[in-house]
Amino acid sequence: MRVIPFCALLAFNLIFFTHPARADDEICAACDRVVQAEGQFQHFRNGADVQIQGASPQEAAAFREEISGTNFTITVSRLPKGKYAVIIGEAETFFKEPGRRVFDVTSGDTTLAKDFDIVSAADGPDKVATITGDIDHSGGALALNFVAVRNRAKFNTLKILDASGVAVVSMNASDFADPLTAADNRAPAVKGPEIWKDPSQPLDTRIYDLMSRMSLAEKVQQIRNTTPGIPRLGVPAYDVWSEALHGVGFAGRATVFPQAIGAAATWDTPLMHSEADVISTEARAKFNDYAKAHHGDSVRFRGLTFWSPNVNIFRDPRWGRGQETYGEDPFLSGSFGVAFIQGMQGDNPKYIKAMACAKHYAVHSGPEPERHRFDARPPERDLYETYLPQFEMCVRAGRVGGVMGAYTALDGTPDCANSLLLTDILRGQWGFDGYIVSDCDAVRDIYSGHHYVDSLPAAAAAAVKAGCDICCGGSYNALLKAVQQNLITEPEVDHALYYALKARFQVGLFDPPQDVPWSNIGIDQNDTPAHAALALKVAEESMVLLKN
Repeated sequence: MRVIPFCALLAFNLIFFTHPARADDEICAACDRVVQAEGQFQHFRNGADVQIQGASPQEAAAFREEISGTNFTITVSRLPKGKYAVIIGEAETFFKEPGRRVFDVTSGDTTLAKDFDIVSAADGPDKVATITGDIDHSGGALALNFVAVRNRAKFNTLKILDASGVAVVSMNASDFADPLTAADNRAPAVKGPEIWKDPSQPLDTRIYDLMSRMSLAEKVQQIRNTTPGIPRLGVPAYDVWSEALHGVGFAGRATVFPQAIGAAATWDTPLMHSEADVISTEARAKFNDYAKAHHGDSVRFRGLTFWSPNVNIFRDPRWGRGQETYGEDPFLSGSFGVAFIQGMQGDNPKYIKAMACAKHYAVHSGPEPERHRFDARPPERDLYETYLPQFEMCVRAGRVGGVMGAYTALDGTPDCANSLLLTDILRGQWGFDGYIVSDCDAVRDIYSGHHYVDSLPAAAAAAVKAGCDICCGGSYNALLKAVQQNLITEPEVDHALYYALKARFQVGLFDPPQDVPWSNIGIDQNDTPAHAALALKVAEESMVLLKN
């Protein structure tokens, strides 16, 4: 293996899918030969603001999109016998330090990369490095196997040259796309005014009008966390995933408050309300700044829907995520959750300042390494007295905008396919009227972790039918096949889409800025001295003197 400068590759502008895929799910749409991806992988695309060193502006787009996963294979069909040179382009855009992502790449008995670390190879993040090697191919399909050693293996670009130096494959991760039928893509012909653009119309009327103008393929794209824009309708791109556990996360500099477990030690819910109000101000500042510069589009961690607070019960210090919670007491957790939600969302009768999301629902308190297949079986009394009360408080008193389903199962049914949790209790008993989102890849876990169903389309259908409106990850792309296989109907997809769009209407994404409070919050209101002073106050009040 050796590292060489990146040679020019073509950049393609194709539909983007975040998609954990099966063997027959993704085929290169721009390749002369059949190039197929199979295994456990996802698509991921960074925003256009990520700068890639060592690539031209045209080439850089290829390094902002990747296929990554724990174990996946890229197969090139019908390749004649001969010697081939393989060039795999890599740029690390997620981790900043060496050793955070390590993986192997092999082809049969040939090792192309062993313990490959992109940051070390490229001498830094956001820089281009390549994996190269020669393969003596015996003919037929040529397979490149990517296996993670730490975190996920990945690739951005791929070139395969024959013995004469001619490229027989030249492609990017973006060239993989799920094939969609013409019927899936056919937009309905809707006459009359675009009522969804009129802020004076009732919310339900606007939501249904917008839904009526979408094709099935567009509907499916809009119930993932990463949603592409729909230019013909004027719908901007948006990502539902943002974090704000103790300050706006992963979106540049922000005021950092003590972790949730520290804040809970203040026993001061009005102080938590003030903290959350500051966080939502900085959230608006970051969203306004980004959307203004990108024609209304937004990306992951720059949106207005935040996946906080974490109101899980912290019973076992070996869990590893207890610092994200408010502790072991349901009432205290619920009280702080309500204060956080109300501070984040504000009290405007029409618009939500920044939407909160109570997570992870329910009975998700470790063991962390087992979370993708763990089946929690608490006594019924413990379920209703320990694991559900704080969520009920967040819904009834906090009027939280979102709830996230957990990775784990409850009594044999995965939480994100559990109609008892999502529909009967959450919506039926408590009156929840916001969106429900899966934890990331939890829909895939219904199939691959819990083995509750036998295919990804069946898992996606089970989640939607149970009440999970939005999928974090790409598993809902399989809903197109689920509809074709009669596992689910388009009206059932519409039910999920309703709540997904409702959240975006409620934060004002589709309305004129002058109609939405907080649209004038500038980036100068981020990380201010006053905000730092409040963070210091929370830190001071979080200190607890323990007596031996």
